[in-house]
Amino acid sequence: MLKAKLGMSPIAWWNDDLKELSDDVSLEECLRQSRSAGFTGMEKGRRFPEDPKEMLPILRQADVTLCGGWFSGTLVNEGLSENKDRIHPMIELFKAVKAPCIVYGEVGLSIQGDRSKPLATKPKLDDHDMKIYANKVTKFGEWCAEHGMPLSYHHHMAAVVETETELDAFMNNSGQGIPLLLDAGHLAFAGGEPLRAIDNHHRRINHVHVKDVRMDVIKKLDRTKQSFLDAVALGAFTVPGDGSLDFAKIVQKFADYGYEGWFVVEAEQDPKKNPPLKMAEVGYAELMRVMTAAGYSVETQGFPT
Repeated sequence: MLKAKLGMSPIAWWNDDLKELSDDVSLEECLRQSRSAGFTGMEKGRRFPEDPKEMLPILRQADVTLCGGWFSGTLVNEGLSENKDRIHPMIELFKAVKAPCIVYGEVGLSIQGDRSKPLATKPKLDDHDMKIYANKVTKFGEWCAEHGMPLSYHHHMAAVVETETELDAFMNNSGQGIPLLLDAGHLAFAGGEPLRAIDNHHRRINHVHVKDVRMDVIKKLDRTKQSFLDAVALGAFTVPGDGSLDFAKIVQKFADYGYEGWFVVEAEQDPKKNPPLKMAEVGYAELMRVMTAAGYSVETQGFPT
């Protein structure tokens, strides 16, 4: 039987880009709520301590594993050395708390954090620049793995690798040294087909975000005027079971290729309109339903012994 682990991102409680979309709860309460809903992992957010001596007791008390965390990479317009210097403390922290990977998110040239920049103005790379970029990210991924922590590349709205075509180009020009995080929600938002992307790139997928989308919100966007953060504020994203994607088919596709590992709910929205605990419970129930149907055994142990 295939084994899976279910985690969450703290972005449901506190949004790092839109601070107004944040609940006034502590890290401990965030972990307590997600664990009570059934999740055994949590990705890193801004309220996590940077010292493993501080983080480990908090994780142990909550019975939760640190199941990943975002690194703001700038390899598209900065050098390897600058990024190595910035990620090195994160590598040491993640090794100390036994995290599975660091999520590489490209923010160089990106407009994902700028509410004044419409979606249609996102940066684009030509074939030549994509080859250079993909090669550089591969080298960076290999270096991180050599230092004991694999990366997982996150394609993302409003970044240089957003669309399915851009993802295919990046994957075709990069190597095994940079694994992939498949995010069904971001790909669907960008007009892509998650099932086809899994077919094409399953050999490189080492981490999964099970982000759902509200397509009615996305279809109404004016991408020449509205930004990524506008879309978030309007409720473009949600948890599995509350949106438009068929996670029964998505999870079954992962099972067909023998994927084992983390499925992480990353659903940023207004916590006042969509209380994080309630949404966590909805997402967990839906994931357990589809994972059981796909033949997964979901691990119930939280903090690693």
